[in-house]
Amino acid sequence: MDLSKIRMVVTDMDGTLLNSNHQVSNRFFKLFEGLRSKGILFVAASGRQYNSIVEKLYPIKDDIIIIAENGGFAKQKEREIISTPLNSDYILEVLKTLKEVPNTHPVLCGKHMAYISGESDAFVQKLKEYYTEFDILEELTIVDSEIIKIAIYHFESSEQHIYPHVKHFEDILKVKISGENWVDISSPKAHKGFALENVMERYSIKPDEIMVFGDYNNDLEMLALSEFSFAMENAHPNVKKAAKYSTRSNDEMGVEIVLEQLLTERCREMH
Repeated sequence: MDLSKIRMVVTDMDGTLLNSNHQVSNRFFKLFEGLRSKGILFVAASGRQYNSIVEKLYPIKDDIIIIAENGGFAKQKEREIISTPLNSDYILEVLKTLKEVPNTHPVLCGKHMAYISGESDAFVQKLKEYYTEFDILEELTIVDSEIIKIAIYHFESSEQHIYPHVKHFEDILKVKISGENWVDISSPKAHKGFALENVMERYSIKPDEIMVFGDYNNDLEMLALSEFSFAMENAHPNVKKAAKYSTRSNDEMGVEIVLEQLLTERCREMH
């Protein structure tokens, strides 16, 4: 594996860079300084809200590119790179469908604010991990601000209890099982791959100059853009099948292990 051409590193957050306690390791922040000193760009690409990603990566927030809401929104410092809103008619259709599905918790995701109904206290507590800015409304259909994505949560299994009820929207929208408990619905172009393609074009990055890490189905499009795609040991079987390489789990610092290899190789080139 020749990593000598790598100019950009892209990683998913939950299940990938974050451990099971949703924390970023100190080891990563040290490695980031190494990446920066070598002129290697870093991109955090997540289904999370933009503000939530900033909170997790606060010490380096001004030095990175952030792809949030599964690619529906991307930003570098104060500069917006991409925003792909969801048609309001589709939002109403999805909400109408979900009303008939028990124990589902929809979140309307704007660029910087999310909206929920607040019917479940347990879900409000769970949401705080992924969304730092949200409003609780009596009725979600009254939201008139630009919505990037509908995230839907189920406490047991998104694949079993949400996806079968919304998969018919795949004809017109992007429907992604984005985690064990989450399904995301967005515009057909609002996915991590589309956003990352925009970033790659902006910096003239080729497939052999980018390294991508992921663990779930919402990472598949961006993994396909890289000749150095890595599946975490804890990844969904689809991701393990699609990625060209593998690394250890998020709790065993799988991302950091590969980044150390990358930086070691770079130092060797210099001597």
